[in-house]
Amino acid sequence: MTFSDIFKSSFLEKVTEFSLLDTLLALALSFALGLFIYFVYKKTFRGVMYSRSFGVSLMALSMITTIVIQAVTSNVVLSLGMVGALSIVRFRTAIKEPLDIAFLFWAIAGGIVLGAGLIPLAILGSLVVGIILIVFVNGKGGDTPYLLIVHCQGDEAEKAVMDQVKESCGRSVVKSKSVSAAQMELTLELRVAPEDMGKVIG
Repeated sequence: MTFSDIFKSSFLEKVTEFSLLDTLLALALSFALGLFIYFVYKKTFRGVMYSRSFGVSLMALSMITTIVIQAVTSNVVLSLGMVGALSIVRFRTAIKEPLDIAFLFWAIAGGIVLGAGLIPLAILGSLVVGIILIVFVNGKGGDTPYLLIVHCQGDEAEKAVMDQVKESCGRSVVKSKSVSAAQMELTLELRVAPEDMGKVIG
C-alpha cells in the first residue's frame, strides 16, 4: 500500500459522478414549483391566522424532496438506507386546516417528480392542481353555515326568534336547547349567505 492509496476513498470518487448542472436545474425548477404552490396557498387561504412561515416551508419542502430523490435515484443501496432513515421521522405539529395537508403532499409530490426528472409531468400536474384549488376554494359554494346562540325567556320569545330565523334564512336546525329558571338558550345552525347575515341578527 502506497501513501496515495491511504487517501483513496470511494466516497471521493463519487464526486466525479455528480452533475452540477443537473442539480442546479432541478433546484431552480423545484424552487419555481414551490413558489407557485406558495402563491396558490396564499390565494386560497381561508383560515383564521395566515402563516407566512408555512408557505415558505412549502417551497423548502419541494426543494429538499428534490435533493433527496436525486440522491436516491443515483444509488439503489442509498435508497434502501434512506427509506429506513425516514421511517423513524415523526411529525408532531398539528394541522389546523385540512387543506394544508393537500399543500404538503403537493409540495412533496412535486419534489419527487422533479427529482425523478419528469419535468413535463411536474409542470402540467401542478398547473392543473393549482387551477382546481383556486376555482373551487375561491368560488361561491352556496350558503355558509353559521352558529347562532340566542338567550330568551318564555315560549313566546322562543317562537318569535324561530319565526324571525325562518323568514331570514333558507334553512335552520336547532342544535341544542338549554332551559333554566332564569332564561332559555338556543343554539341554531343557519345556512345563509354572508351578506344576508344582518337580516337574521337585526
